[in-house]
Amino acid sequence: MRGTDRLSVEFIVLVALLNAMVAMSIDTMLPAIGTIAHELGAADPNSRQYIITTFFAGLTLGTLIYGPWSDALGRKPTIVIGLSFYALGSLICLFSVNFPMILIGRFIQGFGASSPRIVSIAMVRDGQAGAAMARVMSFVMMVFMLVPMLAPSVGTLVLLFVGWRMIFVGFLVVGIVAGLWLWFRQDETLPREKRTPLAVSSLINAAGEVLRNPIAMGYTVGAGTIFGAFIIYLGTSQQVFAELYGQGAYFALWFAFFAGGMAIAMMVNARLVMRYGMRKLSKWSLRGFLTLSAVALVVSLLMGGLPPLWFIAGYLFLSFFCSGLLFGNFNAIAMEPMGRIAGMAAAIIGSLSSLIAILTGGYIGQLYNGTVIPLVAGFAGLGLVTFAVTEWAERHRRR
Repeated sequence: MRGTDRLSVEFIVLVALLNAMVAMSIDTMLPAIGTIAHELGAADPNSRQYIITTFFAGLTLGTLIYGPWSDALGRKPTIVIGLSFYALGSLICLFSVNFPMILIGRFIQGFGASSPRIVSIAMVRDGQAGAAMARVMSFVMMVFMLVPMLAPSVGTLVLLFVGWRMIFVGFLVVGIVAGLWLWFRQDETLPREKRTPLAVSSLINAAGEVLRNPIAMGYTVGAGTIFGAFIIYLGTSQQVFAELYGQGAYFALWFAFFAGGMAIAMMVNARLVMRYGMRKLSKWSLRGFLTLSAVALVVSLLMGGLPPLWFIAGYLFLSFFCSGLLFGNFNAIAMEPMGRIAGMAAAIIGSLSSLIAILTGGYIGQLYNGTVIPLVAGFAGLGLVTFAVTEWAERHRRR
C-alpha cells in the first residue's frame, strides 16, 4: 500500500478492521459475561454488567485523547500506541484471577480500542474527499453493521469449545495483526508539515464552545441519553434473554436480530435524510421511540414484568430501528455549529455523550431485578430526557 494507492482493497479492509475492533470487543463478550463473573467471584449477579461498562469508560477517555494526539504525532504512531494498550488490556483479562483484575483489563482495552476507531477515520479523511471517501466509508459501515450480527455467535462457539479466556487470545491476536499490518503496509497519511502541536488549552477552549452552544450541547446530551438506553440493553441482554427467557442457546441469534433493526435504520436514513432532513427524521424517530417505550412499559407492568418473548423482541427491534435513525443524525446536528473547531469538538462531543451514556445506562442496568421493567422504564425515561433537551436546543435555534 504505497504511494497514492490509498483506495486499494487492502487499505479499505484495514480501515474496516480497525474501525470494527470496538464492536468486536463488546459483542463477542456478551455470551460469556455471566460465566466470567461467576468464575472470577463477582459478588452480585448484576456485577457482570461492569465487564461491558468499564470497556466503555476506557473508550470514553481515549476518545478525548487520541484525536488531538494523532494531529500532533501522526496517524500511524497514535494507532500503534492505542493497539499496544489494547494488547496489554487483553493480556490482563486473559490472566485475570479475580473480578476487579478483569475490570482493570477491560478499561485498558477500551482505552486502547478508541485509537483505531477514531484515527482510522482520520486516515481516510486525510487522503480522500467526496465520492472517494464515501466509497471507503460505505464499506466500513457495512463491516460495522455485520460485526454485531456475527460476533456473539463467535463468542458462543469459543465459550462452548475452549472457554472464555480464549476470547481474549483472539482479541490479542487481532490487535497484534492489525498493528503489524498498519506499521509495515500503510504509509503515514498526515505529513509532518500538516501536524499541529498538542495544546491542552485548545481542548479546553473547544469544550467551552460546545458547552456554551445550545445546539451542540442539547444534541450531545440527547445522543448520550439515547446511547445510554443502548448501554442498558448491552449490560442486561444476557440476563434477560439467556436467563429470564431461557434463550441461552439462541442468544446470538436474538442479538443479530436486534442489530439488524439498527442496520436497516442506517440504510433507511441514508436514503431519506436528504429528502426530509436530519431534524425531521430525528423528531419522528424520537416520537416513535417514546411511544413504543410507553406502550411496552404499560404492558410490562400489567404482566408483572414478564411480557411474552415475542412482544419484548418486537419492541426492542422497533426501538433499535428508531434509535438507529437518531445516532448519526444527533451527532451530525451537534457538530453543525462547530465547523471552525471540528476536530476538537468531535472529541469533546464524543467523550461527553459517551460519559452521559455510561452514567445513565450503567446505573439503570444495575437496577435489573429479574424482570424487564428496569430495561423498558430506562428506555422510556431516557427517551423523555432526550426529547426535553433536544426541544430546548431547537427553541434556542429558532430564536
